[in-house]
Amino acid sequence: MTSKRLGKIVVWVRRVVQGLSLALFFWLFWAARFYDEGEPGRLIDLFFDLDPLVLAATWLAAHAVPAAALLALITLGLTLVFGRVFCGWVCPLGTIHHFATWLGHVMRRPRPKPQPYSRWQNAKYYLLVGLLIMALFGAHWIGVFDPISLLYRATATALYPAVQYAVEGGATAVYQADPHIGPLHLTAVTEPVYRFSRDHVFVTDRQVFTGGTLIGLLFAAIVVLNLYRRRFWCRYVCPLGGLLGWLSQRQMLRLVNAPNPCKECGRCAISCPAGASPEQPGQWRPSECFGCWNCVTSCDFDALAFKFASPFRALSNAKVDLGKRATLAAGAGGIAGLLLLRVGPQAQGRTYNPALIRPPGAREEREFLKRCLQCGLCMKVCPTNGLHPTGLDAGLEGLWTPKLVPRIGYCEYNCNLCGQVCPTEAIEPLAIEKKQEVKIGLATIDTTRCLPWAYGRECIVCEEHCPLSPKAIYFQTKEIQNRDGARVVVKQPYVDPDLCTGCGICEAKCVFRDRPAIRVTSANETRHPDNQPILPALEGK
Repeated sequence: MTSKRLGKIVVWVRRVVQGLSLALFFWLFWAARFYDEGEPGRLIDLFFDLDPLVLAATWLAAHAVPAAALLALITLGLTLVFGRVFCGWVCPLGTIHHFATWLGHVMRRPRPKPQPYSRWQNAKYYLLVGLLIMALFGAHWIGVFDPISLLYRATATALYPAVQYAVEGGATAVYQADPHIGPLHLTAVTEPVYRFSRDHVFVTDRQVFTGGTLIGLLFAAIVVLNLYRRRFWCRYVCPLGGLLGWLSQRQMLRLVNAPNPCKECGRCAISCPAGASPEQPGQWRPSECFGCWNCVTSCDFDALAFKFASPFRALSNAKVDLGKRATLAAGAGGIAGLLLLRVGPQAQGRTYNPALIRPPGAREEREFLKRCLQCGLCMKVCPTNGLHPTGLDAGLEGLWTPKLVPRIGYCEYNCNLCGQVCPTEAIEPLAIEKKQEVKIGLATIDTTRCLPWAYGRECIVCEEHCPLSPKAIYFQTKEIQNRDGARVVVKQPYVDPDLCTGCGICEAKCVFRDRPAIRVTSANETRHPDNQPILPALEGK
């Protein structure tokens, strides 16, 4: 069998694997939701567990990793043998970039041109060095750039909600307009589609996220960059690609470019999406190659072939040469970035942001930030849409980490999914009984807006919805005189700080929708002994 024929078979196998991998990613994403009975299996975190960058950064930052994360050793082993096949065959974000590149060629149909290796492709290695240095000192910013976290975050907070809104909003608009020609109604088509998607695809109510628009725009920009350079993100930015590329320098499956059959036509360079220099005998760059085999299939002279060889033999003269000064500069950049993240008073534990309400089970803030991937998985599974990506409430270091926004959704009393699905256990997997005891904040009453306090009107909504037994909200009756001189008795609500867990359902259900009359802040949270407004030593005095 000729190399080209074998290459065509391998390319089709790769495409099938890419499609199945992307489908598996979205199926696991879809499966991560609230269940009336049971809970999602550990398979939900599969792609995070296979990510060696998550393993390395979490170990450096927190000095501990969940046992399932050791699956990343499989990826490392495959990389040492086959090179960056995770990037070219498995990574769902890489598959999206691959498809975007192909779609751009189809739409524009220009004559393809080679996009050779550029020293700017070393940028991903410098970024990797900087991020690992930051992780070594406890700043886990890997999740901002890691491709699995990036894709999951964008899908959870922007893409999936946008698709659901488009389907539901479009079906509603057609239903209300009821366009028809004689007896033929368009709703006969749209309504079955709407009902099927509601019952079997989306299943849960539509979610909305603060900051989702920005996350979606950034993701769109990353994809559009493929029109400028094929797989731009993979070439120049991806730190996981940098880690796997560094490990690929001694891979066992190697590209052999025979100089005698080669006619220097350049077809292999044109077909290469990575700038791995397959057209230059002895200069192939394994650290950049995705193992896509496009170069082999493009060669009509069988000058190219992948063959196994000893890892102790040098592959080619082209090696990853970052330079000592540039590497030291990258490390210094990581330290500078760490300092910038830590200069604020909140980052140093001098103050606590009242709006920063972490999910139950979240570790102490410094330990939490050492582990959190900013992946959005906890936000996806939250049944009330209460968890949202943090802006700057936690400082720049806490960007896109989860926080509870009670105005939008509350912490469901009988749910502990956020801890069950967290891939790095930044949110501890608490049993439901233990989770129900954890305090994430404290409700406070604004008497200038509360109906019984400010307007002399009856309202017991907050007390009705409190899930605790005994309830954390109770009433004291008070006789007041209205403007007509009549005296009426109203029940004025109070909060028992010893019972309140800060779940936020009272704020979510308050009849004041613009700014609730009862609001939850981060005070009294279990994870921070210093953030306690009620001093035990003064109790009863």
